Amino acid sequence: MKKIVEYRKLLNVDKTVQLKELKTIYRNAMKESHPDKFQGDEAGLKAAEENSKKIIEAYHFLVSINPETIKANLPEYNETIATATISDYKFQEGRLIVDFSNGSVYEYISVPKATYVKMVNADSPARFAKRHIFNAFPYRKVTNQD
Repeated sequence: MKKIVEYRKLLNVDKTVQLKELKTIYRNAMKESHPDKFQGDEAGLKAAEENSKKIIEAYHFLVSINPETIKANLPEYNETIATATISDYKFQEGRLIVDFSNGSVYEYISVPKATYVKMVNADSPARFAKRHIFNAFPYRKVTNQD
């Protein structure tokens, strides 16, 4: 959740922001810190490039967890967690990344390490994940490797 809060703060939005509004805010933020505005000013150019990268990362992340995006992709997500098996998973800094047999990869955000340890030690990590993780934590689709 820390990452989500940081990104929302960077773009100055709350969790109820609509996708259309988020896109407008993103575009305006990019106009303000676009590297082309700082030609001839090395320090300003470097800072603008770093800030632009952060803004782009924040925008893409917030779009991926936006309720409108989640709702649009819900049928695919439900199909994945119902029919595909877990082919791999890893835990990184409060994020559980799950690879499914259909090629989809989802990132579950703010999963406590204790919950991950319980999953690893469960008789069936997949069953544990279905009961305690898949619909309990914010998630986003990271990629589809098909």
